[in-house]
Amino acid sequence: MRLQAKQNVGPGELGILEETRDDVLLRRAGKGDQDAFTVLYRRHQAALYRFALRMTGNAWASEEIVQDVFMTLMREPKKYDATRAALGAYLYGIARNRVMKHLERLPREIALDEQNEEGSRGGAGVINTVTPMHWAVHQERMEQVRAAVLELPAEFREAVVLCELEELSYEEASQRIGCPIGTIRSRLHRGRALLLAKLEMLRDVPLREIPRRFSAAR
Repeated sequence: MRLQAKQNVGPGELGILEETRDDVLLRRAGKGDQDAFTVLYRRHQAALYRFALRMTGNAWASEEIVQDVFMTLMREPKKYDATRAALGAYLYGIARNRVMKHLERLPREIALDEQNEEGSRGGAGVINTVTPMHWAVHQERMEQVRAAVLELPAEFREAVVLCELEELSYEEASQRIGCPIGTIRSRLHRGRALLLAKLEMLRDVPLREIPRRFSAAR
């Protein structure tokens, strides 16, 4: 079963709902209001997908994780307590749990997918100020960074994803993970060190050889 956000909703109708609080939308969605669910989905889907993709490196798995998060929410909407946390933080907690289970269950792979970090397919944006060669070098470097992040141990990877890629503060990251700020700082420090070491190893390695190099290292 896959959840599907409603597509043919009038702009005026959604415009009113866009101003509605998450907890109110969730109560309405729990009673079968598909428009309310659509707004909730659109409001939180991209951030959840981006986190899952950066943690797993697998677009298909990330889509499944996001679907599972929203299915869990709609199966038991009353489990969410608005007095304890924002809905985004609650959904992140579910997503984090699913990501960790995915990492434990499946062998890690470096998946260089064509999907972007918003969960949609599409070509690269228009590049006006760089040559094709510069763009190719930039893309190769970005793939190296993604590959290196995916090779970090899960706890260090999560700190790097949240603080460096998602640009959360130490306090925000500690609230999401549920650990002290000092732990976040320590994990981020070690994650950065490992990441820099891996990138240094990859500096002169062609992109096509990265998976082979990592497989040999494991």
